[in-house]
Amino acid sequence: MPPAKKSASTTSGTELPSTVARSPKKARETWRKTHDSAVEEYGEGERAHRTAFASLKHTHEKVGDHWEQKDHKGPSDPQAAKGGAAARRGGRTAGGVDANATKEHLLDVARRLDVRGRSRMTKSQLVEAIRKASDRATARARR
Repeated sequence: MPPAKKSASTTSGTELPSTVARSPKKARETWRKTHDSAVEEYGEGERAHRTAFASLKHTHEKVGDHWEQKDHKGPSDPQAAKGGAAARRGGRTAGGVDANATKEHLLDVARRLDVRGRSRMTKSQLVEAIRKASDRATARARR
């Protein structure tokens, strides 16, 4: 995952990644509080950012160029479910898409993102198509 482009500042002086800055207050607060705590524990850098995103993915999912609150708390994909050192050893994530959501929910998100061919897709195909559509939306928003 490429480094997050930064934009808006928080009260603690930490800049929010652009996708988080475009998200509702709860998502911004979750990311900021976790990031600030991780900076105290690990220092500023990639590990603090990864920790903040891991926390955010337990309560929010990436939809287009921002994060929205999930209906349930929990890991967003099998990689996130591993947690800790096991999660850092590699493996592909769903990029913030809630791969553990129902197919109905994924179809709704795909409809909102105007993913073509969604009605014929399997659940894993929907997750990948939503991830790609969200990445494209983020890239457009950063221009």
